[in-house]
Amino acid sequence: MKAERFLARLSVAPALLVTTWLVVSLPLLLAGVLRPLPAIALFVPVAAVTLWFGLRDRPSVPDTGSSNTGLSNTGTPDEPAPDKAAPVAFPRWSAWGVLAIGLGFLVLQVLMSAEQIIVRRDPASYAQFGTWLAEHGSLPIPRFREAFGGGDPALKYGSPAFYEVGGEIVPQFMAGLPMLLALGDWVGGTYAMLAMAPLLGACAVVSFGGLVARLVGPRWAPAGALLLALTMPMVWVSRSTYSEVPALVLLLGGLALLYDARDDGRAKAFLGGLALGLIVLVRIDGLRDVLPVVVFAGLLVAFRRSTGLPLALGLALGTGAGLVEGFVLSRPYLHYLHASFDPLLLITGLLVAATAFMVIALRWEVTGSRLRRLGGAIRRGRAPAAAALLTVLVVAAFAIRPLVQTVRRVPANSDDEVNVHFIEQVQKITGLAADGTRQYSEISLYWAVWYIGVPALLAATFGAALLVRRMMRGRAPEWLLPYAMTVWTTVLVLYRPGITPDHPWASRRLIAVVIPGLLLFAVWGTAWTIRRIRRNGYGPRATRRWAVGAVLLLLIPIVLSSGGIIVSRTDQGEVAAVWGLCDRLGPGRSVVVVERATADRLLQVIRGMCGVPVARTAPGTGPDDVRRVIRKIYEAGRRPVILGAEAKQVAPFGAADHVVELRTRQDERTLVEPPNGTWGLSVDVWMAEPPAPAAPPSVPS
Repeated sequence: MKAERFLARLSVAPALLVTTWLVVSLPLLLAGVLRPLPAIALFVPVAAVTLWFGLRDRPSVPDTGSSNTGLSNTGTPDEPAPDKAAPVAFPRWSAWGVLAIGLGFLVLQVLMSAEQIIVRRDPASYAQFGTWLAEHGSLPIPRFREAFGGGDPALKYGSPAFYEVGGEIVPQFMAGLPMLLALGDWVGGTYAMLAMAPLLGACAVVSFGGLVARLVGPRWAPAGALLLALTMPMVWVSRSTYSEVPALVLLLGGLALLYDARDDGRAKAFLGGLALGLIVLVRIDGLRDVLPVVVFAGLLVAFRRSTGLPLALGLALGTGAGLVEGFVLSRPYLHYLHASFDPLLLITGLLVAATAFMVIALRWEVTGSRLRRLGGAIRRGRAPAAAALLTVLVVAAFAIRPLVQTVRRVPANSDDEVNVHFIEQVQKITGLAADGTRQYSEISLYWAVWYIGVPALLAATFGAALLVRRMMRGRAPEWLLPYAMTVWTTVLVLYRPGITPDHPWASRRLIAVVIPGLLLFAVWGTAWTIRRIRRNGYGPRATRRWAVGAVLLLLIPIVLSSGGIIVSRTDQGEVAAVWGLCDRLGPGRSVVVVERATADRLLQVIRGMCGVPVARTAPGTGPDDVRRVIRKIYEAGRRPVILGAEAKQVAPFGAADHVVELRTRQDERTLVEPPNGTWGLSVDVWMAEPPAPAAPPSVPS
C-alpha cells in the first residue's frame, strides 16, 4: 500500500468507526436494548460497509504520481511545486511519522490516564453514564424507591449530573460519549472504559496529521500531529472521559472525508456530513460548530456539484439524531441550557431557511448570473486584501480586549450561585480579589496563547489572513469549509467561552475547534513561508534547516506550557477505592447518604457500579427522620447502610467504620495564569450499619 493511501485511510478510519458505532447504538438505546450482542452484531456488518465506501479509492482516476485519495504530493493542494518540476513522491516517513506519534501518544496517555469515576466534574459523570448503559442498556435510571420501603419525604435520589425528574433519574449529558464508553466497559470493564479516552485522543492526533497532509502537504503532517499531541489541552482531555475528544475525531475525520469527496465522491460526502452532524450527539453545542456546513452544502447544491445533496443528507441525519436523543433522553439537560440553546435552535432554523433561499437564488439563471458577475468583481477588487486586514484586526481586537472590558455575569439561578461561590474559592486560594461574578472571558485569546504560544498565534494569524485573501480570489477552494468552521467557532468561543473559567478546566472549550484550527493555520502559514524561502533561491538543504527551525519555534512554547501536566498523574486510586466500597456494601443493602458532598460524589457511583439502591437525605432532615427511614428499610426486607464524610455524621446510627480513605492529586485551578501542577485531593467515607429496631413488646393475652 502506498504511503499516501495508507495515511489517507488511517486518518479517516477512526471517524468512520465512531460514526458507525453511534449510528448503530442510538436506535438500540432509544428502544432500551443497548446490549452487547445486538450492538456488536449490527456494528460489524455496518462498519464493513462504511469502511468500504469511506476508504475505497475511485477507480476512474488514474495513478499518475498522485493517487486518488485527495492528498497532494506537492507543498499545497491545487498548486504546482515551487520549482515546477514533476510531482514529488509522497514520503513514507510522513505516514509512518504520524502513526508513530499517534502510538506514542496512546502509550503515554494510557500510562498517565486519570481514574475519574467519583463524581466531581464532567469526566466522572460521563463515566457513570457509560457504566449504567453498559450494565443496563436503557434510560432513564429508576430510583428503586421500593428498596426504602416505598420512599420517604426525607429522601432524595438525584445528584449533580443526574437529575431527579418525574420519578426517575435522567443523566445530564448527551449520550454519544457514554455509548462509546459502554463499548469499552463491555470489552474490559472499568479500566478499559477509562482507556477509551487515550484511544480516542490518539485517533484525533492521527486524524489531524491526515488533515494537515491534505490541506498543507504530506511533509508537514508529522509536525502538525506532534504540535497537537503536545498541547496541554490535548494531553489533558485525553486522560479523562471528556466529550471533546470523540467530537474532535468526528470533526477532523469528517473534514478529511469531504476533502477526499471533492471529485464525485458521493458516498464519502454523505459519510463526511454524517460524521460532522453526529458531533451534536456527542456535544450539544456542536450544533453551533456545524452551522457553516449547512451553508457549504447549500453552495454545492446551488452550483450543481454531485456531492452537495449527499453532504446535506448526511449532515441532516447526523444532526437530527443528536437532536432526537437530546429531546427524548436528555430533555432536562436541554432545559438547563435553554438560555443559550433556544436561541441557537432559532438561529439554526433561520440559517437553514436562508440557505434554501440562497440555493434557489443561485440556481435561478438570471440571479445566478448576476451573482457570478458580482463574485468576479469581488475577486478582482480590493475585497480580498480587506478581508485579510480584517482577520488581523479581529485578532488585535481580542488582544486589547482586557484593556477595555471586564466580563461579569450576574447569577440568575441557584446553579449560577454555586459557580459564583466556586470562583470566589479559587480566587481566595490563588490570592486574587474575591469577585465571583468575574468570567475572565476578556482574556480568552491569552488562554490560547498559554497553550500554543505566541509564535503559533502569529503564524496562525498570518496563515488565516493569507488564506482568506486566496479564497476570495478564487483559489484554495479545498480550504473553504475548514476555514469557515475554524473562524466561525473561534470567534464565538473567544468572545463568549461559556464555561467556568478555571484552568485547565476551561481549556476544554478551546480543544474542540479553536486550538486544532489555529495550529492548522499556523502550519499552513509556516509551510507557505518556507516555500517562499525556497523560491528566493535557497537550496533544499538550507530550506530543510529553515523548516526544522520553524517547527521548533512553534513546538518549544507548546512543550514549555504542557511540560508540568504531561508528567503529572491525577485522580489515581479511585477505581480501587470504589471497588472496595462496593465490596463492603454487598447485596441486599439500601444505602442512605447523610452528608451533601458525599452524596454528590457517590450517589450514582453506588447505584451504577455497586448495583445497590441509594438515596440521600433532603435538606433539613434530622436524626429521627433517618431512624424512620431505617425502620422502613428493615420492613422492606433489606439492610440499611448509612454513609457520611465524617465518623460523627454516621455514629448516631451505628458503629462508624472508615471504608474509603483516598489520598490522591487533582487538577490545579488557575484563573489568570496557565496551570502547571496539581492540587491534593482527599475523599473519606464513613459507614454505619444500624441494628435492627427492637420488636415492640408483646401484649399478654
